[in-house]
Amino acid sequence: MGSWLEELERRERAAMERIEVLRQRIAELTDLVAAEEDLLSRLGITREMMMQVLSGIDPAEGGVLLDSVSPGPVASSDAAGDIGGRPTAGGVGVKVPVWREGIDAAVLPLAYRDIVEVLADFGRPVRAKAIASGLGLGQEAASVETLRSKLKRLVARGWAGEPSPGLFTVDVRVLAAGRTPQP
Repeated sequence: MGSWLEELERRERAAMERIEVLRQRIAELTDLVAAEEDLLSRLGITREMMMQVLSGIDPAEGGVLLDSVSPGPVASSDAAGDIGGRPTAGGVGVKVPVWREGIDAAVLPLAYRDIVEVLADFGRPVRAKAIASGLGLGQEAASVETLRSKLKRLVARGWAGEPSPGLFTVDVRVLAAGRTPQP
């Protein structure tokens, strides 16, 4: 019976040693993950700053878009505001830069990038309801009207076109420049 107990103790010691090795590896990996998360955070901040620079947003000027054509700042539209950028109560600023040669759709907020991508996928003028389906949004009037306001904002900023009332497409300059978002 002595050999059985000795074998059990040997296996317990071996299991404890493996646990200790694993705990050390976990600690090392935890440190590595923390370092990578820190790097990712810094890269995200850098990306955000570069997007602001590339899109003409100047945080020192209250987050307005600087239009390269006009002599002064052009207010960006607000999520709850109209295309002219006049905010309504409770709106949170969404910056949609004016399209100009050399900027990529990556400067657009994600929802707007998705819209530009769906418009490019259609390859022809389509109605807001069809775009809503392409985006996986509901067909409720509120969803379609919210999308329509975003489409109008993209038209006003030069990312999309409205060849006839209610029909939207990617602006030909955006397509010609190959600046549609990549999946």
